[in-house]
Amino acid sequence: MAKDPSKTETATDKRRNKSREEGNVPKGQELGKTTVLLAGLIGLTVYIDVIASELKVIFAWFLSTAPSTVLSPSGVYTLLTDVAGRIAYMTLPVMLFIAFVAFLTQRLQVGPLWTTKVLKPKFDKVLNPLGGLKKLMINPKTVINLTKNLLQAIAIGFAPYLVLKEEINKVGPLFYATTEGIAVYILSTGAKMVIYALVPMLIIAIADTWYTRWDYEENLMMSKDEVKDERKQADGDPKVKAAQRRKMLQAMAERMMQDVPKADVVVTNPTHIAVALQYNPMVAPAPIVLAKGAEHLAQKIKEIARENGVPIRENKPLARALYKSVEIGEAIPEELFQTVAAVLAQLNKFKRPQP
Repeated sequence: MAKDPSKTETATDKRRNKSREEGNVPKGQELGKTTVLLAGLIGLTVYIDVIASELKVIFAWFLSTAPSTVLSPSGVYTLLTDVAGRIAYMTLPVMLFIAFVAFLTQRLQVGPLWTTKVLKPKFDKVLNPLGGLKKLMINPKTVINLTKNLLQAIAIGFAPYLVLKEEINKVGPLFYATTEGIAVYILSTGAKMVIYALVPMLIIAIADTWYTRWDYEENLMMSKDEVKDERKQADGDPKVKAAQRRKMLQAMAERMMQDVPKADVVVTNPTHIAVALQYNPMVAPAPIVLAKGAEHLAQKIKEIARENGVPIRENKPLARALYKSVEIGEAIPEELFQTVAAVLAQLNKFKRPQP
């Protein structure tokens, strides 16, 4: 299947996490098989003395005591429990070691992951078997898997041939060997066959793991449009955000206009800027900006001020300074106290009564 030329961008973290949640992870199947076989070989090599000892006990009992043993329900039960215990003692440590290696191999490849989505049945493949068969036949992965399996079959089949060819001259002297010597020879020869087969299998497993990870990354690749869409979803659509901002500014403007009638004075630029101030020593020690605006907002502030009898004073430097440095609801800075006080002193509300 040809790669989509539009997929040129590396997958984002969100794309990777979504893929993991669906159970789609880079996991080489051959590496698990090879490590399990290697673990079994190591486990048997380390534990072979214990297994041999237990087998001697079982065969010694079978050859010496079994013919004269009277079978009864209790005797059969005791025999079965004893044999089952010895078999478990021989096999369980090796099996646990193999299970641990298998778990460790998968954990190192995949990392911590728990999902049930991989168990969800895919009915589209069942309802359309021809489509699935067509994809299978034209998919390059099919050729790769076939080549991989063929190489493994050759390795597994060729390994015994090499070992037997090497050991053929050693079979004759076994006629004079003890039973234990024959057993040791068979086990060592079998281990050599496994090792001969494991070497190419390990090479195939490493190559398969590399290819699996490379193919996984290739399938996760994204187009520029997909990256942009994901950013929009994460950051919010700019059009939606702009609309929300307009609504927010509109609501702020409406609340601001409702406060203009409470102002003591409106300082203007005179046409481009308007700032409404309120001074109430019981509320704040300095005048507060109730509303401010430029262009059409400034005109609206002045219009409401005229309708409600709020004085309007022209002071270009002060209007600009208040508009730039003071936010709505904040008190004016200390450096503007004197200038604002001079404006307020001109108002009848703040003039001292004549004696």
